[in-house]
Amino acid sequence: MAELRVFVYLDRLQPQFASYLATNMRGYLPVVGMAATFIEIAPGLLINQVADHALKAAFVQPGFLIVERSFGLLEFHSKAQADVRFAGEAALKCLGATLADRVAPQILASQVIHKVNDYHAQVINVNRLASMLIAGQDLYIMEVVPAAYIAIAVNEAEKNAQITLVDVRIFGAVGRLYLSGKESDVERAAKAAETAILNITGKTQAGPPG
Repeated sequence: MAELRVFVYLDRLQPQFASYLATNMRGYLPVVGMAATFIEIAPGLLINQVADHALKAAFVQPGFLIVERSFGLLEFHSKAQADVRFAGEAALKCLGATLADRVAPQILASQVIHKVNDYHAQVINVNRLASMLIAGQDLYIMEVVPAAYIAIAVNEAEKNAQITLVDVRIFGAVGRLYLSGKESDVERAAKAAETAILNITGKTQAGPPG
């Protein structure tokens, strides 16, 4: 039986996050303003059954369909919020689950680094998947489990502050977010990201990985 680790709905993809997704996806690319749903389950291979039900239920396009040994991740999106919601309901029905069955997220790290050093910025930029971190800016870092919940954190952070998205890691053992900007903007973004995660209900996880 599959474990529902993540089920999270985004009402409107923000410009930087939508661009990040389009750059790093291998499926159908989303655009700004689309609604999206992220579903993560275990074991990973069963995500194909979830995708089958969701994609047949409504006119949505898949962006991610990732199968790892432990986890499977599906993302789908559409310009019509109703279609995304209906496809999500079909996915839950396939799993025999409700939102109460998903794993509640945990924030493993949430920290602000003020006025990043030049060399620190360069080291982070080497491995980034989004925009450049500029020396002298403030840097916010968040880490959550299960990983795919980081999607709502970054989307809400961008909604609420003028920040630069530096890096996002949506799948794997943990989800990670790096964003930068002026101190006041980074503080607002951090609060929005934390609030988005803390407002998600679900089953308590035994503990962080490792």
